[in-house]
Amino acid sequence: MTDLTHIRNFSIVAHIDHGKSTLADRLIQKCGAVSDREMKEQLLDNMDIERERGITIKAQTVRLNYHAQNGQNYVLNLIDTPGHVDFGYEVSRSLAACEGSLLVVDASQGVEAQTLANVYKALDANHEIVPVINKIDLPAADADRVKLQIEDVIGIDTDNAPLISAKTGIGIDDVLETIVNRLPSPTGERENPLKAMLVDSWYDPYLGIIVLVRVIDGVLKKGTNIKMMATNAVYKVERLGYFTPKMIDTNEINTGELGFIICGIKSIGETRVGDTITDEKRPTAQPLAGFKPSLSVVFCSLFPVDMSDYENLKESLGKLQLNDASFQFTPDKSMALGQGFRCGFLGLLHMEIIQERLSREFNLDLITTAPSVAYEVHLTNGETLTMHNPADMPDPSSIQFIEEPWVKATIMTPDEYLGGILQLCTERRGVQKDLTYVGNRAMIVYHLPLNEIVFDFYDRLKSISRGYASFDYEVSDYDRSDLVRVNIMVNGEQVDALAFLAHRSQAERRGRQICERLKTLIPRHQFKIPIQASIGGKIIAREDISAFRKDVTAKCYGGDITRKRKLLEKQKEGKKKMRQFGNVEIPQSAFIQALKIGDE
Repeated sequence: MTDLTHIRNFSIVAHIDHGKSTLADRLIQKCGAVSDREMKEQLLDNMDIERERGITIKAQTVRLNYHAQNGQNYVLNLIDTPGHVDFGYEVSRSLAACEGSLLVVDASQGVEAQTLANVYKALDANHEIVPVINKIDLPAADADRVKLQIEDVIGIDTDNAPLISAKTGIGIDDVLETIVNRLPSPTGERENPLKAMLVDSWYDPYLGIIVLVRVIDGVLKKGTNIKMMATNAVYKVERLGYFTPKMIDTNEINTGELGFIICGIKSIGETRVGDTITDEKRPTAQPLAGFKPSLSVVFCSLFPVDMSDYENLKESLGKLQLNDASFQFTPDKSMALGQGFRCGFLGLLHMEIIQERLSREFNLDLITTAPSVAYEVHLTNGETLTMHNPADMPDPSSIQFIEEPWVKATIMTPDEYLGGILQLCTERRGVQKDLTYVGNRAMIVYHLPLNEIVFDFYDRLKSISRGYASFDYEVSDYDRSDLVRVNIMVNGEQVDALAFLAHRSQAERRGRQICERLKTLIPRHQFKIPIQASIGGKIIAREDISAFRKDVTAKCYGGDITRKRKLLEKQKEGKKKMRQFGNVEIPQSAFIQALKIGDE
């Protein structure tokens, strides 16, 4: 049993790409948790998508044994967290299980928008924060400038901040000593009744549901009957242990430690993230506060291409939801696409990752509708509806007004790109709230409608600033807006999957863009296909896809012109009949591409 004062629970927080996972790799290597032969880059990122994209999606945990310079042995429980804004919920859960954080900042890029967002999350969790300056081996590195920036923007003392290069291993010993000396040890009473926090849970095809726990008070022992306080479900602990990062079995998890338990849990709804686990016979009096449930920001519907996959899709979504507490779904149906599910996500990257995981891990072929946000519709009879899907919009005559969600967006950018970014935000109906400078970097705070962000705002921002601007947002409130529903018709038939809500001033432009985009994406047929965008009964944009035309007059050599005309008239009649009865096949890729509207 490890003495509480020799345990350190900490997480690594930073902006995307500042070197969290690489630092985690070096710490694991330095503590000898894996042999050099087993060592690989991004060791804790075990999903294929994480490795390919070089991003962390799921927070991962590892237990390290460290022999410090003072001769003592310490147990370090490290949680590597994601950096992207869409996975902020994952970060806040991980921080709740720790007492301290390493704040990693790139020595060449300095403080970015996500650095700030994640620091504030760590401060909310009452963490001791230790800054670490990474990538000092880069030619553009300027550690002194970055230290000043951290002190100016965040207000954390950087005098003793370790200067490291996680890639080459410079300064890793300093980081380990800093963790031991400056981060607090956990508190808790071994004699108290068992109180443990359910930090995460995920589905394993061989072991069933694995639950990650942090023991606050008491001891979690093998064979104990435990109770989940939110659902009152009781289970027997069949197996428990630690990740080193391999699964190592043990007989008990002590106060202040992190570990996993396997209890033969079958149902997905019984492991709620943030729940309190206690002993059935000797329960704790007061459950933990838990986490506030995550609020979905972006919604879209998923439909199987083959309807026989519907049950498979339902089961797959359930397994993913277990692995990702911030993902929500409800059944949905569409005239054009059949039965499917309406899903809620924390952002566009989150949506993209879930779709990719469904196709990879569960071999599903899916059609995805346009991403939308949740609107509050106030009716003339005094009722208020929350509308996730533009297709559910009530009759306009019964609507008094519509409110849409607005966000507080923080953008950090080098000075030379400021003009283009201000113009982009103004185009997207943004209201500037603040503009301050830190060195040659501008920090802009904008009030923006969420609807304008979910499409392609991030892509545009990156292209305007050549990748140097960073962006973070949080949903602030709902505001009245003049919104209209734009319907898209292909060959005279409404495609409900492509309908969207837009501000009246932007509706025509966006409708025209989708029509133009669909013209290039839908393959040509034997008949002419009109593509139209309409608001109510008024057509606001139209494009035509011309038909394939066989040269029916090729075999006419000379002779009377009426022979040729007769053949052309016959062809024209045939095309007209075809258009009346023909079905237009819209390929799945066209749905996805049509919605990625840039202003190119």
